[in-house]
Amino acid sequence: MVSKPRIGKDKAAIVPEQQALARYVPDLHNWPASWRVDDEDIPTGQAIVAILTPFLEHLLTLGYARNTLLRHRDHIWMLGGEMIRRRHEDPDLLTLPVATLLDKLIEEDGGPLIWPGISESAQNAFDATCRKLYQYLNQASLG
Repeated sequence: MVSKPRIGKDKAAIVPEQQALARYVPDLHNWPASWRVDDEDIPTGQAIVAILTPFLEHLLTLGYARNTLLRHRDHIWMLGGEMIRRRHEDPDLLTLPVATLLDKLIEEDGGPLIWPGISESAQNAFDATCRKLYQYLNQASLG
């Protein structure tokens, strides 16, 4: 006897992670180009996306409301752009691997100050996302 796949209300619960991520971040593949100052930034941007994608996928598993997910997504995009900007501002950062740069920019208390400056409440929300990313990366490295 061959069983048929279930179709119904819980069909959305078995949507593959890739499809869920594509709905949540439909322009993820364009992030490196959106951050670039010059064309040499594209490979760095791709490396940033590769490091941050597992965290974006993780956020999807936490049951957050759509607006919360979108806010975290936007903050992760901001963080990637800030990483590229910092590399251009400080030539010493150009030689660092992306993972090391990320490690320098986020910490238990939050993320880097965004430039140009954003409101205190926006910075606080950004920091909350960076704290989640910090916790995720540190749990992943411990496990």
